[in-house]
Amino acid sequence: MFTLTLGIIATCSLAALVAGFIDSIAGGGGLITVPALLLSGVPPHFALGTNKVQSSIGTGVAVCMFAHGHLVLWRLALTGLPFSLAGSWIGSVLALHLDEAVLGKVLVLLLPMAMCLTLLPKKERQEKTLPLQGRAFWILMPAVCLSIGCYDGFFGPGTGSFLILALHWILRCGLVQASASAKVLNLTSNVGAMLVFLWSGQVLWPLALPMVAASVLGNWLGSRTAMRVGPRAVRLFLTISLGLLMLTLIWRYFVAPHL
Repeated sequence: MFTLTLGIIATCSLAALVAGFIDSIAGGGGLITVPALLLSGVPPHFALGTNKVQSSIGTGVAVCMFAHGHLVLWRLALTGLPFSLAGSWIGSVLALHLDEAVLGKVLVLLLPMAMCLTLLPKKERQEKTLPLQGRAFWILMPAVCLSIGCYDGFFGPGTGSFLILALHWILRCGLVQASASAKVLNLTSNVGAMLVFLWSGQVLWPLALPMVAASVLGNWLGSRTAMRVGPRAVRLFLTISLGLLMLTLIWRYFVAPHL
């Protein structure tokens, strides 16, 4: 029988604060909050539901901050929404038939490459408009959102980080713009999942509410940091997020099965 204590509330709220800060800049906050909830003894379904509530509201704050700073590329974000949702549905169906462990092991091999690409010194794209236009945009944007949405539905961890990388490298957005626009896509998928957990009553509200407050603060601080420091902040925390994801996958698919 799970018993909620002040220590658990404090620990999970601190995790939500740190996760909100990192997630608002580079994605990957769930790699902190979900393990914190599970290690605290919260039952898995309640852990996922509680996490979605705090994550959705926190991400909403980050979206508002970036939108106020005119950093969200709305044409890009709104174009990608239906394809992200469709991809998520396709990925969920595939998850019923394919082994996710194969994908997890492949990602462990690919993540160091993504981290190196992120750290490579290069001229930053700072424009306030979407550099990629015309036919290329209408081909690549649906392809990016459909494929990453499919990954999100099938597997999930690191979706926000992969969106930022794809928007930066494929759609040629600046890193801060990519982070801001990816938050809109993340918010949509988060809210959809949150409504499912709310409907099924799998949210631990005495824990969710303080985590929401901490997540709001973390997302507010993180989005301000991204806007003030710029691409350097996004690159740093994107590397941290991808590093957390790689460690999580190594543990899950290479270490844990042999314990």
